[in-house]
Amino acid sequence: MMEEPVIRTARTVEEAEELALKELGADRNEVEVEILSRGKAGFLGIGAEPARVRVRRITEDGDTASFALNTVKEILDLSGISVGINIRSAHDQDVGGPIIDITGEDAGLLIGRRGQTLQALQFMVNMIARNRPGESGPDGARIMVDVERYRQRREGSLKDMALRVASRVAQTGRPIALEPMPAADRRVIHMSLANNSGVSTESVGTGDDRRVQILPASGTTQD
Repeated sequence: MMEEPVIRTARTVEEAEELALKELGADRNEVEVEILSRGKAGFLGIGAEPARVRVRRITEDGDTASFALNTVKEILDLSGISVGINIRSAHDQDVGGPIIDITGEDAGLLIGRRGQTLQALQFMVNMIARNRPGESGPDGARIMVDVERYRQRREGSLKDMALRVASRVAQTGRPIALEPMPAADRRVIHMSLANNSGVSTESVGTGDDRRVQILPASGTTQD
């Protein structure tokens, strides 16, 4: 259960957030922040648009979200990278836990090749959270860490690629192996083609060389 959200506009996202936090009387780790618009400066003030955010206080599921936010902050403070860190959702149903957003000019440094740096950061945060006192071990809440909505963009590009390759496999009748990718990306490929009657998928290879192979419909789907 949450209070009604506060929507505020300002010159920058950071200023809009501060206005909303002041009105709610809350700290950053006590709220969810949804960035509605980053705004734009315009040219000589012409065409400028303010930044706009929706902020709501967390009243349940907040402990894990606040812990996750503080953990990410502590890790990144050691790196010297200047970023903003917010709770996008205290408990996302699809994720099974909170989503922590990292934003700012330096945020892209945390993505890495095919998202591997981001994946490592997320793994570290989840490991720390699951080993804290009172946590329910490996079956506890899952924490997602995202950078400038990278995961959403990455998932979209993977789905597009999967559909293109599947169309080629269905036309030629020849299997195609994709480039090696982490488990999360392979899962997107499998799910994208799960209902495609013309092809099936399987993961092949080991370790860092594990990849998805797309086959004509007689193959199997597994990971």
